[in-house]
Amino acid sequence: MPLISFSGIAFADEWEISGSFSAETRIFPDDPAFSDQTDEAVSPSLVIEPEFVYEWNKNQDRITVTPFVRWDADDDNRSHVDLREASWLHISDEWDLVVGVSKVYWGVTESRHLVDIINQTDAVEDIDGEDKLGQPMINLNLIRDWGTIGLFILPRFRKRTFPADNARLRGPIPIDVDNATYESSRKENHVDGAIRWSHTLGDWDIGLGYFQGTSREPRFLLATNNGRPVFVPQYDLIDQTSLDIQLTTDATLWKLEAISRGGQGRRFTAAVVGLEYTLFGVSETSSDLGFLIEYLYDDRDITMAPFVFTDDDIFFGTRLSLNNTQNTAFLAGAIIDRHSKETLFFLEAEHRLSDHWKFEMQGRFFINIPDESFNAGFREDSFLNLSFSRYF
Repeated sequence: MPLISFSGIAFADEWEISGSFSAETRIFPDDPAFSDQTDEAVSPSLVIEPEFVYEWNKNQDRITVTPFVRWDADDDNRSHVDLREASWLHISDEWDLVVGVSKVYWGVTESRHLVDIINQTDAVEDIDGEDKLGQPMINLNLIRDWGTIGLFILPRFRKRTFPADNARLRGPIPIDVDNATYESSRKENHVDGAIRWSHTLGDWDIGLGYFQGTSREPRFLLATNNGRPVFVPQYDLIDQTSLDIQLTTDATLWKLEAISRGGQGRRFTAAVVGLEYTLFGVSETSSDLGFLIEYLYDDRDITMAPFVFTDDDIFFGTRLSLNNTQNTAFLAGAIIDRHSKETLFFLEAEHRLSDHWKFEMQGRFFINIPDESFNAGFREDSFLNLSFSRYF
């Protein structure tokens, strides 16, 4: 007899079906900056993301399939289907193996995920870079007393998604996704590779990685399409060494992500360093209040490497967790350019309405953007996203 719970439906201790269905609305308070962009102030969309899991061999083997489907009323490119995961996992005492499509996350910082390079960004989902496309891979993890070695073979490259030509958040010039160019003659079929060592030493969590292959971050080449200016994504071959460290000392988390990348002009470095300090049990309640600060640095040559907004910026943020039965939580923060003072402010909140329903809110606001900034193309696209999700 099926067992129905918040996490899903289990059959005979082998099959489990879970997931969510969401109704979302983006609200744009300002008119678009460009006449060829849609001027709808309210833009609805629907999302379904089920997960099918089958386990056997005393849970040492698992197949996971997680399709993702979004329908968007105003952005044709945001209406898309993806396989976030379709993989087989085998777990052994000293190693585990993943074969298929999967997602892997590297990193510790809040404002920018520098070292997270395995999966491609799904940029039509949000502008924060946290949503990822599923990546075909063979991932072998060797587990030892002195750390875990992760080996990755990545046989298929996936292009970054971007908003449609007439959509909001598309920037000053449309992006011609279909005519993307590649440094490799094998294009999407170039086989990439990566290796990562990770370990916990007392209060230290350390990760050291190396990636070689097609950059997930494209450059943009100016071209024309039917006489209209467009940006064409160019995907270069790169090598990247990365380091991520988190040190836990009482109520403070000290964080660092740093990379060194070659292949896009001269070799450059980038880093995010900062801390998160938490006050537990604020005012003798169950609530926790955290304060975050990070510095973002990047010395790339943007004439040869992908443009980046955060090359000399400060991030301030605060996180409030009520720790109640509804899992109510808030996160707010701002990334501020130290020279121009242009600011990206974000606001996030979530609240569980019942065992199966959840409300979420995300706000992305462009503030004090000067005319000469590349961000000027986005300054009219501040938005608030409201989401009601049904979990099954």
